[in-house]
Amino acid sequence: MTGTTSQLPEIPEAIVPEAWSDDCDCLHPEAVESAKHALGDAASAGDTARIFAVLADPTRMRVVIALSASELCVTDLAAATGVNRTTISHQLRVLRGHRLVRRRRDGKVVYYALDDDHVMALVSMATAHVAENGVHELERHTA
Repeated sequence: MTGTTSQLPEIPEAIVPEAWSDDCDCLHPEAVESAKHALGDAASAGDTARIFAVLADPTRMRVVIALSASELCVTDLAAATGVNRTTISHQLRVLRGHRLVRRRRDGKVVYYALDDDHVMALVSMATAHVAENGVHELERHTA
């Protein structure tokens, strides 16, 4: 080899897509506007993230899934989930604080249910997604 260094050929500017440039703000303005509209304000995204953070706890998710089948009292929730009543009560307080469950008193017994159809839809879609893809498949993709 001689003492010269090899240089890469220059790529004509016409071939280089605009997206590779730091000067490009966006490629698809209509899609960007649509995305901005869907995003709403920053507070809305934060509130939504907090809901998913609350549901990220496996015990709380089990409680929510159990309540998606039927309104239940603390004792029955404990029996259904295999979690002690104290833990169930704590998780229900957290879920109520985020308006994911509501309660109804009948004499001395307090019954809990999912707060509304939005919560039911979240649970239904999440459980269907897991069932469709399989838990092991989801774990493999996160590793």
